[in-house]
Amino acid sequence: MTDSKAVETDDVAVDSTEQTDDGETSTHETSTHETSTQETSTEARPSKVERLENEGEIAADYLEELLDIADLDGDLDMDVEGDRAAVSIVGADLAQLVGGKGEVLDALQELTRLAVYRETGERSRLMLDVSGYRAEQRERLVRLATEKIGEVQSSGESVSLDPMTSFERKVVHDAVAAAGLTSESEGAEPRRYVVILPA
Repeated sequence: MTDSKAVETDDVAVDSTEQTDDGETSTHETSTHETSTQETSTEARPSKVERLENEGEIAADYLEELLDIADLDGDLDMDVEGDRAAVSIVGADLAQLVGGKGEVLDALQELTRLAVYRETGERSRLMLDVSGYRAEQRERLVRLATEKIGEVQSSGESVSLDPMTSFERKVVHDAVAAAGLTSESEGAEPRRYVVILPA
């Protein structure tokens, strides 16, 4: 009885996926589908860049609908930056999509990642920018990190930075690593901050 139930649960999970694609399923077809998927998954699976480009396209479609609903004009640019998809919205009057300290942009990015997850079933690390806000922020943070790295190298003592968002901390960690030093995050959100350590 228990074994039968376990098999039934597995079939239901797979059947729901197949019904989305084909509309019809059976227990026998399910097992055949699973086998053929396993055999072809390595051959037919798109490359990482293709998957990231697909994420960007899904995100762009979602954001385009959002802009229409909000009656905002903006052009969408898609790219792949390293190991993540990147989408930028560029327009004249989009400050309301950023917020005072980028909090609206952060929320919009999370919603966009959820939209991608809903379509792909895979967690997304997509980066969203609006009117170059993140690009300017990144430049400022790299300058700040470089300055603090110099202080650590000359004094031989660790330096703590002000609390930052996860995006800001990531930029600083990357800059510190590029300079050959190490850094760590300490504290709890929303007061989490970076400490740059001497070599």
